[in-house]
Amino acid sequence: MYIGNVKIDTPVMLGPMAGVTDLPFRLLCHEQGAGLVCMEMVSAKAISYKNKNTEALLEINDNEHPVSLQLFGSEPGLMAEVAKDLEERAFDIIDINMGCPVPKIVNNGEGSALMKDPALAESIVSSMVKAIDKPVTVKIRKGFDGDHVNAVEFAKRMEAAGAAAIAVHGRTREQFYSGKADWDIIRKVNEAVKIPVIGNGDICSGADALRMMDETGCDGVMTARAARGNPWIFREIKAALEGRSVPERPAPSEIYGTALRHARMLSECKGEYIAVREMRKHLSWYTAGFPGSVAFRGVVNQLESLTEMEEVLKNFFCSCQSS
Repeated sequence: MYIGNVKIDTPVMLGPMAGVTDLPFRLLCHEQGAGLVCMEMVSAKAISYKNKNTEALLEINDNEHPVSLQLFGSEPGLMAEVAKDLEERAFDIIDINMGCPVPKIVNNGEGSALMKDPALAESIVSSMVKAIDKPVTVKIRKGFDGDHVNAVEFAKRMEAAGAAAIAVHGRTREQFYSGKADWDIIRKVNEAVKIPVIGNGDICSGADALRMMDETGCDGVMTARAARGNPWIFREIKAALEGRSVPERPAPSEIYGTALRHARMLSECKGEYIAVREMRKHLSWYTAGFPGSVAFRGVVNQLESLTEMEEVLKNFFCSCQSS
């Protein structure tokens, strides 16, 4: 599939997650078969104010393409200005976050709050499309709440404004991530627009991806939370979409090797102090379901050095393989 002039070899995408889809994690997911990886959402205001902490979020590696940079904001002029300033960077696509449900984002009129103001959202897309040559995409939800399910009309306005593709999460902002995603709304959006539609919500396996594409007719699928501690979901979905046998789940040795490499990559990228602390949540995801994982998380959360973390991780997986 194509998003604008950007070719996506495999229509399975890593969705953006704040605090998760940083450079090391994106590289791991790309290696496993993600056709497009999305960066953590970045504040347009923070970029315009030259916030020093924002620069690290914008780092891109040559080995992760195609990659999408996601901005959030609510001022058309500022969003266009920032997009123009960033255009020379190495990202392939720029995405606008209109789906984030987090209160501090919504209360500022950003993220999914924009679904309550389609005219403003349309102006943001139009301004950015006019300002840059790279494809501009939008990520939305089913609606803001159950009484305002407007994804179809909203998507049509985004298309009219020049959006090159639209990703639809089949839940309202009110639902956050609870309940079951409504795939029917994804089908309705797909039938209403001509640009590529990417389905998002409850994609946890290759079978889920196939079923979503069959039920909705969407052009691609996006998974996010199901990839935490599980970059192998992309090789499974890729195999399913290509009609191949889905690979077996990774053995403990492969999970151990990937978790260890992830920790070291994170340390190289952000320094040991930050890496050890950020890796705690990743290790809780990598080890979920293993015997002793709860106690393991308690130990990991007290660690202060990468050497300690590597040793504890090694001992945990040695015990898993011998049990």
